[in-house]
Amino acid sequence: MKKVLVTGGSGFIGSHVVDKLAAAGVEPRIFDMVQSPFHPEGTVDTYIGELGDLEALTAAMQGCDAVLHLAAVADVGQVALDPVFAEQVNSKGTLNVLQAARDAGVGRVVYASTIWVYDGFSADQVDEDSPLGLPKHLYTATKIAGEMYCTSYAELYGVEYTILRFGIPYGTRARPAAVVPQFVKKALAGEPLTIAGKGDQTRRFVYVEDLAEGCVAGLQPQAANRVFNLVGTEETTILEIAEVVRDLLGDVDIVHVPGRPGDFKGAVVDHRRAEQELGWTATTSFRDGVVKYLDWHRETHAGERTAEPVADPSGD
Repeated sequence: MKKVLVTGGSGFIGSHVVDKLAAAGVEPRIFDMVQSPFHPEGTVDTYIGELGDLEALTAAMQGCDAVLHLAAVADVGQVALDPVFAEQVNSKGTLNVLQAARDAGVGRVVYASTIWVYDGFSADQVDEDSPLGLPKHLYTATKIAGEMYCTSYAELYGVEYTILRFGIPYGTRARPAAVVPQFVKKALAGEPLTIAGKGDQTRRFVYVEDLAEGCVAGLQPQAANRVFNLVGTEETTILEIAEVVRDLLGDVDIVHVPGRPGDFKGAVVDHRRAEQELGWTATTSFRDGVVKYLDWHRETHAGERTAEPVADPSGD
C-alpha cells in the first residue's frame, strides 16, 4: 500500500489511523467535513467534503490503493434523535464510499463497524461467524446495513472489503460525549458519576492507538473479504469504569439512573481471529488507557471543570 484515504480522518479514531499509516510508511489522505485539528493544514493531504457527495468522494480516492472508511454518526444518542440523518451518513454514506471506490478503481474498502451488531444474537460469547439478529437500536441497523453493502459490492462488482467490528474506543482525542471523558470531567468537577441502570452491562473497550494499529493491519492481503473483531482483552462493566475513574481522581459519588432502551447488554466478544490472521491484539489495559487519557486531558484541557450530562453507557 502506498496511499490510503481515511474518511473521518479528522476525528477521534481517524486522526490516530492517519498517524499510524504515516508511521508504517503509507501516505495518508484525509476526507472529512473539517480540517483535522490534530494535523496542521499542509501536513496531510486533505479533501473537505461530505459522504453524500459521490463526486467529491470519487475525486478524493483518485490514486489511492485503499479506503479506510471511518466517517459516521457514532453517538448513539444523536442517532436516536435524528435517525434519518444517521441513515444518510452511516448507511447511504457507506454505499457512496463503495460506489466511489468502484468508480475510482480502488482495491479495498476497510469498513469500520461495531460489536453492537451482535446485540440481536442471544449468546454468552460471539465471534465473527455468529449470526446477526434483527437490531434493537437504529445505530446498529445503520452499521449492519453498511456491512451488507460491503459484501454485496464484493459479490456484484469485485470491490474487496474488510469489515472491522470495533470494541468501544477510548483514549486521547476522544469526543466529549463518550463515557470515559464524561466520567473524567464530572470527577474533576466533584460531580457524581451517573450510570444508566445497574451498570452491570459489560463492554470490550479498546484503547484508540491499539485500535488504529488494528485498522492498518486490516489492509493486509489476507484480510480481503474477511471480518475481524478489534476488541480489548478485558471485560469491563460500566460500574467498573466509574470505579476506575473514582480511584484515579478522588472520592466521588456513583449514582444510578434508569436504563436506556436498546442498550447493548454485552457478551464476550472473541478476538482470536485478528490475532491469528493479522497478528494484531490490543496491548493496553483499560486502567492504563484511562491514565493515558487523563494525562492528555490535563495537558489539553487545563482549567476546565465543567460537568457534563449523563454519560453514554455505550461508550461507542
